[in-house]
Amino acid sequence: DSEDVDVGGESGGGERLDKNFGFGKNFEGKYELGKEVGRGHFGHTCWAKAKKGKIKGQTVAVKIISKAKMTSALSIEDVRREVKLLEALSGHRHMVKFYDVYEDADNVFVVMELCEGGELLDRILARGGRYPEVDAKRILVQILSATAFFHLQGVVHRDLKPENFLFTSRNEDAILKVIDFGLSDFIRYDQRLNDVVGSAYYVAPEVLHRSYSTEADMWSIGVLWHEHLLDFRSRLPAKKVTLAFNQAID
Repeated sequence: DSEDVDVGGESGGGERLDKNFGFGKNFEGKYELGKEVGRGHFGHTCWAKAKKGKIKGQTVAVKIISKAKMTSALSIEDVRREVKLLEALSGHRHMVKFYDVYEDADNVFVVMELCEGGELLDRILARGGRYPEVDAKRILVQILSATAFFHLQGVVHRDLKPENFLFTSRNEDAILKVIDFGLSDFIRYDQRLNDVVGSAYYVAPEVLHRSYSTEADMWSIGVLWHEHLLDFRSRLPAKKVTLAFNQAID
C-alpha cells in the first residue's frame, strides 16, 4: 500500500510526502492495545500488553501518532527525530525506556515504558501547588540528573514542564522520568538555535530572542523549582509571559 499523499504546493502542483518510515509492520501481532491514557496534538497514548518477544506479558505505553496529521516534510522529520532521540537516550534511570517502533498505513506506534504514577503536575496540585522543601529537593535532583544526561548527549529538550515528568508508580518515593521529546533537538556544543518553541510559561528569554542552547532548559527548570517551593506561579505576570511568547512566534 502506498503511504505517499499529494499536497498542493505554491505553484499548484503536488508535492509527494513519503510517510513510509521503514519501521516494523507487525504491531498488532506483538501487542494488544488497551485503554487510552493520554492525548496530545498529533496523537494519543494507550496502555498495551506485549504478546511476544523479550517483554512478553509486560504492560507498556504506546504513543500512536497519526500519519494524517503529518502534513509537511517538516512534521515527518519531527517524528523521525523524536524516535531517534528516544532510542538514543533510553537506559538512563530518569529517562522513559524506549522498546520499539512500528507503523501501518495510518499510524506510527512508539512503544515505551508505562509510568503509572501520574504527572508531576498532578502531585503539585494535590499538595495545593507547593511541595515541602525536602520533597522538592528530591524531585529537583532527579530532574537535574536527567537533564545533565541528555545535555551531555547533545540534546536540548525545549519543553520541560511538570506535565512532561511522570512517576513510575503512585508511591511517594517513586522514580521520576522525563518524557515527550517532540520539540527536542540535537545540538552541537558551539551551536545556537533560533526557532521559538516550548510552553509559554516556562520558555526562556533566550528562546524569545532566538539565540539559545541548553541553557533554555535550565531556565525552565528554575521556573518549575519556584512552583514547587514557593507557589511562585501566582506571583508572575502569566498574561505578559504568554503575550511575549505569542509575539515572538508571530
